[in-house]
Amino acid sequence: MNFAFDIPTILLGEADEAVFAAARGTPHPPANSLGNPREGIPRGTLRRGRHVHRNMWDEIARDWAVYVPAQYGATRPANLIVFQDGRNYLERTGAVAVLDNLIGAGELAPTIALFVQPGDITAQPPGNQSVRSLEYDSMTDAYVTYLLEELMPIALEGLNVTNDPAKRAICGMSSGGICAFNAAWLRPDQFGLVISHVGSFTALRGGNAFPSIVRQNARKPIRVFLQAGAGDIVNSVDHWPLASIQMALALAYKEYDVRLEFGLGAHNFEHAAAILPQTLKWIFRA
Repeated sequence: MNFAFDIPTILLGEADEAVFAAARGTPHPPANSLGNPREGIPRGTLRRGRHVHRNMWDEIARDWAVYVPAQYGATRPANLIVFQDGRNYLERTGAVAVLDNLIGAGELAPTIALFVQPGDITAQPPGNQSVRSLEYDSMTDAYVTYLLEELMPIALEGLNVTNDPAKRAICGMSSGGICAFNAAWLRPDQFGLVISHVGSFTALRGGNAFPSIVRQNARKPIRVFLQAGAGDIVNSVDHWPLASIQMALALAYKEYDVRLEFGLGAHNFEHAAAILPQTLKWIFRA
């Protein structure tokens, strides 16, 4: 499968671009060394909680975790990044070590990270994630409103987090990827930075309309990083690789600050994990 596309983008330094290029060239990119703790690098803290609320029909519970870097100081607002499918980002991408290492090296400003799990219907077995698609794939403001008005005030209580959307990112994989974009699209006053890994910009709940929506609306103050792969899902619902390309082309047409890292990988975290440090540097760059 070969695709040809031209999406102008801002580049990082030579070493970082070499990491991007290497990850593109294989279906199984090597793990990024910054995903492991390093000697002499101060480690941040991770605190966890569980939030229970109601949607229109059911009682919903979800786990969350907040990372606070060692360099955080309450007198200065910290950057923010919110990860959907938070446990996967904690366990499969080494996100905490990546943040420790980048912040410790001065390559990323102190950044607080909120890792959010999809909701469970409490009447069903734990871990059912029964409302994941409803929360993540729906093109409404219900989920981002829940984040902003219910979960974040609890999870981030007592922390000095920036109100500047240009320093607030939202990230997700698959359905979490379209969720991240939808959140910023609807609330660019809250999230100005988007990271989508193998995003489901597909016909699951109407997300395949997003490229046309982007083309037909005025440009919003959003910076977008998309990662996709030629080995991603192709089925009777949609074509995941092509969907990400269509999104990138639509964003480029409207002159968004956008980057598409298109590799050979499948619908998993391998490519995302291999380039996560460089992705964070690109999305949070000044």
